[in-house]
Amino acid sequence: MTPLKGADLITSYLKTLPDAPGVYRMMNAAGDVLYVGKAKNLKKRVSAYATGKVHSERLTRMVAETAEMLFVTTASETEALLLESNLIKQLKPRYNVSYRDDKSFPNILLRQDHPFPQLLKHRGAKSEKGVYFGPFASAGAVTRTLNTLQRAFLLRSCSDSVFAARTRPCLLYQIKRCSAPCVGRLDEAAYGELVTETADFLHGKSRAVQDLMVKEMTAKSEALDFEAAAKLRDRLKAMSHIHASQGINPSTFDEADLFAAHTEGGQVCIQVFFFRAGQNWGNRPYFPRMPFDMQLPEVVESFVGQFYDNRTAPKLILLSEDVEDAALLAEALGSRAGYKVEISKPQRGEKREIMDRALTNAREQLGRRMAENSAQLQLLEGVAESFGLDAPPRRIEVYDNSHIQGAHAVGAFIVAGPEGFEKSQYRKFNIKSSELTPGDDYAMMREVLTRRFARLVKEEAEPIENTKWARPDLVLIDGGPGQLSIACQVFADLGVEDVALVGISKGPDRDAGREHFYIPGKDPFRLDLKSPVLYYLQRLRDEAHRFAIGTHRKKRSAAIGANPLDEVTGVGAGRKRALLQHFGSARAVAAASLTDLQSVAGVSETLAKKIYDFFHSGGS
Repeated sequence: MTPLKGADLITSYLKTLPDAPGVYRMMNAAGDVLYVGKAKNLKKRVSAYATGKVHSERLTRMVAETAEMLFVTTASETEALLLESNLIKQLKPRYNVSYRDDKSFPNILLRQDHPFPQLLKHRGAKSEKGVYFGPFASAGAVTRTLNTLQRAFLLRSCSDSVFAARTRPCLLYQIKRCSAPCVGRLDEAAYGELVTETADFLHGKSRAVQDLMVKEMTAKSEALDFEAAAKLRDRLKAMSHIHASQGINPSTFDEADLFAAHTEGGQVCIQVFFFRAGQNWGNRPYFPRMPFDMQLPEVVESFVGQFYDNRTAPKLILLSEDVEDAALLAEALGSRAGYKVEISKPQRGEKREIMDRALTNAREQLGRRMAENSAQLQLLEGVAESFGLDAPPRRIEVYDNSHIQGAHAVGAFIVAGPEGFEKSQYRKFNIKSSELTPGDDYAMMREVLTRRFARLVKEEAEPIENTKWARPDLVLIDGGPGQLSIACQVFADLGVEDVALVGISKGPDRDAGREHFYIPGKDPFRLDLKSPVLYYLQRLRDEAHRFAIGTHRKKRSAAIGANPLDEVTGVGAGRKRALLQHFGSARAVAAASLTDLQSVAGVSETLAKKIYDFFHSGGS
């Protein structure tokens, strides 16, 4: 019996579907999810697919490919909307709007778990005790704001261990970016006033903070305390700089996220602006993938639902489009946030002016991206022609190794494609083999390629969702015939096929522009010195080299900075400092006798025995 498919299959589900809200998934014969949708009434919504009442060309194709459907009933349409957004973001179905969202947004954290709170950049889960301000659009925006806040409020940025170890003010105090509470230049009460001013400023009470500071500066000046007045003047200048650097700051609302969408040529750009405490805290562009016949309001609605899948929405969300389920979306986001969320399209006044500026940004950003993508596609077509590929590669992996005489050896690969460098896909490998001869580049390349493609083979044999190790179309090896031979052996051993292999090596005297290219079974060749494809391949090779070198340097720096005392249980920052001050170095601590160790202040007989045993029994 031929299995049902398309509209006939969908009709067969109608007999058992409830008149209840829920989420449905449509899948093809291979088990790939084609589409995720939500419904106020599952039976009515699914019957529309079977009867063809709501079909566009896109939906007609989708229905024809459907070989299976899965259903989940929910308590309400709001719950269905939230589940739909989660599944779309997780599964990235072909017929839904989806976008890559690799990083969380950074925040500023004012800690509350220390007598002298620290002001620092924070990214990730908000697990530390303190007040969070954000999100900021980029780490650069946070860094610039933090630098200015340090000049304005003189709060410490150092870690607790550094704070506890200071015996004299650091450089930040000298350049007037810290009040040096670590060495008692400011007591806890006075420092607390600075903390309160900082929190007020970040909560939007900047005018009140500035007015209070102006009064204090005037009073100091009238009392002829010109040095204190000058310090207050410098802090006021720093606060003014924050306002000046944040561009369009609204006066009619304090907190909002703004989404401005522009579409052209089958592509879309959504600019997301963040406003907090009456200040513009930056923006970030997104380029979601959308089916070609989907309308822009649908794109915006789906994008917003996914955007807040793992973020808390503000009380006001401004959209450039009228979305059909704005009230439902606001209810869903509000239920998750714990307060009422409003979603609206600005019609007039300041909000409309800000939206118009954001739309201009979206239009210009999309224009730049389309121009870049056009040039990128031409380069990939040139790569395909140069290397005899059937089609332009969509994923290129470039491999390189880095070490110094075999020490701190690492391997790495970078990824590039139609959208340029895909940095979230970069991977690094610490060389693990104990049998490897230090400095043996061939063996290092063998280990890296074996580990990477063994994982690929395993994942393709047992498919998992959302793999981050996709199959490349082209692999570039930084090296000549020897390195390429190793790669061919690894591919043969693992049974990896349909992946093009090319070696790239610099010519005589390692001159850029005289690179030789090696393809299995073909003679080495060079590209024209003025070829844009040659320049593109040089950029790929240099990016892989930069990434491998950077990874190696980090590993080497970590090894240089490591202190064996850090591995001894019971030796914290204070006792480590006491030991190093007493003996002068970790090496001297390791050579010390049990009696000498016991003579150090704060080191008990038990701890001294533990330290002695650590250095004299292999660290066990």
